[in-house]
Amino acid sequence: MGQDIKLTASDGFQLGAYRADPAGAINGAIVVIQEIFGVNHHIRSICDRLAKEGYVAIAPSIFDRITPNFQSGYSPDEVANARKFVANPDWAAMLRDTQAAIDVAKSAGPVGIIGFCLGGSIAYAAATKLTGLSAAVGYYGGAVVRFADDKPDVPTQLHFGEKDAGIPLTDVETIKTKRPEVEVFIYPGAQHGFHCDERASYDKASSDIAWPRSLDFFAKHLKR
Repeated sequence: MGQDIKLTASDGFQLGAYRADPAGAINGAIVVIQEIFGVNHHIRSICDRLAKEGYVAIAPSIFDRITPNFQSGYSPDEVANARKFVANPDWAAMLRDTQAAIDVAKSAGPVGIIGFCLGGSIAYAAATKLTGLSAAVGYYGGAVVRFADDKPDVPTQLHFGEKDAGIPLTDVETIKTKRPEVEVFIYPGAQHGFHCDERASYDKASSDIAWPRSLDFFAKHLKR
């Protein structure tokens, strides 16, 4: 359904991206921000699902500055290798590349952003720092708690797993306390990555609740 495209960031850097377009009427656009595993099969499938809902979906390859075209699976060795990208993350560069995707997406109408894992943190940061967005959704973003003093400029919704080994519930409570205007959902028994059906931690019951919530949120806030 989708195609590979190129984006140009404000500093002139060119990065790759995956774009999926609806077959019929367009309801707006959603920028999809990857996990640490690149714009892989899972992220592309998210874009394709959003396109079927009527959204132009663009997933920028935010690791292209380090390793162009990086994609990974979810085996223990692949997970260990992918972690190198977040040992010392360049948030400013990733946000520049995210802004490049937003700027292209705007021609389709109101723009939302959704991110997973690292992308969940970027989606939150984008809601506080970037321009051109109308709504933001983040799934299990571990760094959101670090950014929670920054207030989102657009309606924001966050999803966390109760049993996420990397995001303690105390962090989630801190976010809820600091940002009462943000919708925060916790999924009982769910682990990190619960929405990804290619991971061992996939939790179908939680995913089947979280995804419609996300779509309803976008439908509400991405109105022309």
